[in-house]
Amino acid sequence: MKKITRRTMLAASAAFTFAPSLALGQAAKNMTLVVPFPPGGSTDALARLLQSHLQTKLGRVVLVENKSGAAGSLGAAQVAKSPPDGSSFLVTFDSHAVIPSILEKPQVDVEQDLMPVFLVGTAPYVIAANASRPFKTFADVVAASKKEPGSIKYASVGIGTLGHLAMTMLAKQAGVEITHVPYRGGGPAMNDVLGGHVDLIAGSAALIMAQLGTNTLRPILQLGRERMPSLPDTQTGIEAGYPDSETLAWWGIFAPKGTPPDVIDGLAKPVREILSEPAVAAQLRETQQMTLLLADAKDFGTFFAKQVSAWGKVVRENNIKA
Repeated sequence: MKKITRRTMLAASAAFTFAPSLALGQAAKNMTLVVPFPPGGSTDALARLLQSHLQTKLGRVVLVENKSGAAGSLGAAQVAKSPPDGSSFLVTFDSHAVIPSILEKPQVDVEQDLMPVFLVGTAPYVIAANASRPFKTFADVVAASKKEPGSIKYASVGIGTLGHLAMTMLAKQAGVEITHVPYRGGGPAMNDVLGGHVDLIAGSAALIMAQLGTNTLRPILQLGRERMPSLPDTQTGIEAGYPDSETLAWWGIFAPKGTPPDVIDGLAKPVREILSEPAVAAQLRETQQMTLLLADAKDFGTFFAKQVSAWGKVVRENNIKA
């Protein structure tokens, strides 16, 4: 039997006290969820929802930082340059897939510099009209645009956003000219539609649905594959004769390139648990009109690659520049 000396006891004691302090030090390290858009949007709301629950589950401080600008690429670049140690993640929106094609010299390669972590869910885009306008369907918009090309104006939340790209495709397929008026965010765009300064808005279901109870906005087309339960009387683009019109908002989380699999899983697992809670899931369905997918990194990577390819083609074919 090995003799236990005072020296071995002291060494064991030191190892015991050091290991817990190291683990606690790692757990106590702050996590930052970077949102590449201003406060108040759907992505910011999702990040702050996750923030409060993650702090409890992980036992560490979780911060939300809004880093907007350059079509969301500034915030994405910040995360891409962060250490791949679980201290920084990007919580972003569908326009992330358009960065490679819409920006001439993006600060980040979204496919190479960042790693998919988790796909939260999707929601269809919706086209709506100021209720004082005579448009009951998208066919009415097409007819009016044929009579007076360019006379109908629509708002989006910015050049190269999915609302803009979806309307560009629809107008092209219909053979009409509809004038695009880009805004810096959903709030300003919606205000001008409600104020009658523009005729239509192409936005996510969350943006549109929040205003439908005011009787000042009329949905005329939804761009999901099937009609949403909350819009049972509004045609889909497919039903209206535009087979390639499906346009979905989506929300997802990315990590810096080189982040270890266990760190990826260390965030994906609690996020899945949080979003699987009935009250949280119901909140996202009601406020964002979201269909939760809760897809892992592999499935998210496949989904994201398809989004980059599809919307990049639309940008290039229509020569759209930020």
